[in-house]
Amino acid sequence: MDNEKGKLYGIELPECKKYYMKKNHAELKELVRQKYGEIAQSDKEKNQSTCCGSGCCSFEVNDIMNEDYSGLKGYNQEADLGLGCGLPTQFAKIRPGDVVIDLGSGAGNDCFVARAETGDTGKVIGIDCTREMIKRARQNADKLGFRNVEFRQGDIEDLPLADNMADVIISNCVLNLVPDKNAAFSEIFRVLKPGGHFSISDVVLEGELPDPLKEAAELYIGCIAGALPVSEYLETISSAGFKNITVQKKKAIHIPEEFLVKFMPSESARDFGVEGMGIFSITVFGEKQVESCCEPGCCR
Repeated sequence: MDNEKGKLYGIELPECKKYYMKKNHAELKELVRQKYGEIAQSDKEKNQSTCCGSGCCSFEVNDIMNEDYSGLKGYNQEADLGLGCGLPTQFAKIRPGDVVIDLGSGAGNDCFVARAETGDTGKVIGIDCTREMIKRARQNADKLGFRNVEFRQGDIEDLPLADNMADVIISNCVLNLVPDKNAAFSEIFRVLKPGGHFSISDVVLEGELPDPLKEAAELYIGCIAGALPVSEYLETISSAGFKNITVQKKKAIHIPEEFLVKFMPSESARDFGVEGMGIFSITVFGEKQVESCCEPGCCR
């Protein structure tokens, strides 16, 4: 892809190239913090004019992934930056009194929806790596007068949370940004109580992306830059120890043909995404089961 093609879609190609040339996890995460720090100071309309609100390395197509929260109890428009790819709170089976953790909590959108489910007797904790997002989320919580919703700055690969404390963990289009997904799901397992569960919306791949599109796919910061094949994604969850893993919702992400034809012949662009090949948003559920004891003298 050349710079002229990049300019057609508002892409600052040199910076984006630099992003993907980085191999060091720490450098990669720092770039994500910087980008989402900028997003935290923007509004939903500006974010939705990019894929996943990425700003850099994006093309101007509205609502390519984001779903409509407006019908959900607890929805707060000021906290919705248009960054998600699903509605994990809708599937999370949150009960009154639950402790809920939101990973990559942004301005607090999913936290406030979760709070409507867990009620005054529960607690919601949002975790985000970006200082600016934490500040904005806390401001939103203060405006709403919530005293059982808090926000902590932290790394999903090393959560600032105690073992076995959460009933439910949610996340919306964030784990694709995490370099070490094995560490992330291990942390989710550690923090959940035995018998607890998660519901996570994220971006995955099916099939092999055409070679001309692989470079273009790298331009989707915050969307499919770090997405795994769905089989590998589900295996990562299983390897962390989770059971009853279920895909609760699956939605194809349709990349506009006018974008694809910049990287491949028009007939290939028209065929992209057929027969199950392409980019998808999934909402996936998994449980941390209660350990059973079968040793003599263990159960009393």
